[in-house]
Amino acid sequence: MSYANPDSLVDTAWVEDHLEDPAVRVFDGSYHLAATGRDAKAEYAAAHIPGALHFDIDTVCDPNPTPSPHMFPSAKDFAAAVGAMGIGNEHRVIVYDADGLFCAPRVWWMFRVFGHENVAVMAGGFHKWQAEGRPVTAEVPAPAPENFDATKDMNSLRSIEQIIANIDSGAELVLDARAANRFAGSEPEARPGVEPGHIPGSANLPYAEIVDLENGSFRDADTLRAAFDRVGADGSRTVATTCGSGVTACILGLGMHLIGRDNWTLYDGSWTEWGSHEDTVKAKGAE
Repeated sequence: MSYANPDSLVDTAWVEDHLEDPAVRVFDGSYHLAATGRDAKAEYAAAHIPGALHFDIDTVCDPNPTPSPHMFPSAKDFAAAVGAMGIGNEHRVIVYDADGLFCAPRVWWMFRVFGHENVAVMAGGFHKWQAEGRPVTAEVPAPAPENFDATKDMNSLRSIEQIIANIDSGAELVLDARAANRFAGSEPEARPGVEPGHIPGSANLPYAEIVDLENGSFRDADTLRAAFDRVGADGSRTVATTCGSGVTACILGLGMHLIGRDNWTLYDGSWTEWGSHEDTVKAKGAE
């Protein structure tokens, strides 16, 4: 069975065909965890898709995140940032990752939360683009600023207070995208001051189970549907996705969107906020 919302993905051939299209804006949305030792900005500066700018989630974010990094900014700040990058409300926005699928879905969700639904992720990422011999450049474009109107949809995000209240109500399924050992609390968290474990009552679906890590693309619709059904994200109730810092949680969200299950939100603070909060319960073991 095909995806219900296939337009949220594009392939590398489509992007190359639209490099000169004035209605399209392409962004390298790459972000790397500190433990990798990689520098997304430096990698972008060395080589990227012609015409693409780097969308840095550590820059386009709440300027005073406590304690989680790169939390969503205000609508005013988001509009100013993307407008300065040459994006108007009329543009089709395409986001890609360095290696495949990691941070691009986070950028995709940011645009949708701020009212811009004409946004898609390039499957396969820059790795696939290069492997296919498509053009690359080190030239950084300087687009003219555009006006961008944004409204922040707070129903698309969850706060720590809402997640705490949900432990008692059970109204929403909290779904964690982290690896099973991190969810169980058997693996230490990399960020200082963040305890291991998971949110009580939450379920675990490691994002690697719905993504083909070798080619950087989502698995087929039937596989996605079966994976989400297995953990209870069958469309019957709202899902609040979470992960380490709100990045890979959006991979789960995009996966649900692809199969037409749009009743999901993002716990933006995710485990970095929950695990460092002195008053939250850190559950251990399997779900």
